[in-house]
Amino acid sequence: MNDQERRKELAHFLRTRRERISPEAAGLPGRSRRRTPGLRREELAAIAGIGLTWYTGLEQGRAITVSTQVLESLARVLHLNDVERNHLFLLARQELPTEPYPCTTAVSPMLQHILDSMGTSPAYIANPRFDLLAWNQAMARVYQTNFGALPVRERNILRLTFTSPSRHILLADWEQAAQHLLALFRSSTERYVGEPLREELVAELEQASPQFRAWWSQHALQVTHTEKKELNHPLFGRLVLQPTTFQVTDAPDLRMVIYTPLPEADTPQKLALLGDSQVVQAIR
Repeated sequence: MNDQERRKELAHFLRTRRERISPEAAGLPGRSRRRTPGLRREELAAIAGIGLTWYTGLEQGRAITVSTQVLESLARVLHLNDVERNHLFLLARQELPTEPYPCTTAVSPMLQHILDSMGTSPAYIANPRFDLLAWNQAMARVYQTNFGALPVRERNILRLTFTSPSRHILLADWEQAAQHLLALFRSSTERYVGEPLREELVAELEQASPQFRAWWSQHALQVTHTEKKELNHPLFGRLVLQPTTFQVTDAPDLRMVIYTPLPEADTPQKLALLGDSQVVQAIR
């Protein structure tokens, strides 16, 4: 979309949203005779605290630089939801709002069903803080952890990686895996800098783990998890998995991670056996 088309789209979006807001909804006294629905431009400009000529230029598709403060004011007066607000920012500034999304703390039954349908491929869903919100049985078996029995506060991938002794044994190269995870966490929570949901966990782990404290100060960043994950499973030995990350469309702060077993070390066959409770009991 070129700049002219983007400005035209912004003008149309503002006009349609202005027309759907009644004077009463905007805190103005109702008036019986109006040639057009919704608020007038001058009313919207006055409520939002911006100049009428300037706002009119926006609705006419003129090349006008818009500050985040003005966009936030327009979003408030126009009663935009999260999707519409993001759309406004993308059209006006070609960027998303800088403040964080709400941090989702639960998943829908449908998302859990998708995880369960992954069969022997471990899979989970986490929010930006790396709180483990949902997982399948393959994930629990591979990591030898009953996540459902843990207190909710303890179901955090970063906390488990840096404070659980079993993770040091399970991960073939714990140091590399932990550093990659920390870089992912920093990128994932960049919208939450200064927010308690991020800072409290960081402060806790800086106290609990010397490695976390040393590596956090390096400020490493990583956007996606692409490295193969190698595990030393206590029952089946070496497992090699390839992670793939998906964004959940209707909850953009959530990520679904699916570990696909790679042919190395007969991983698919071992995961199939791991799902057979009788085989597992016989090995034990």
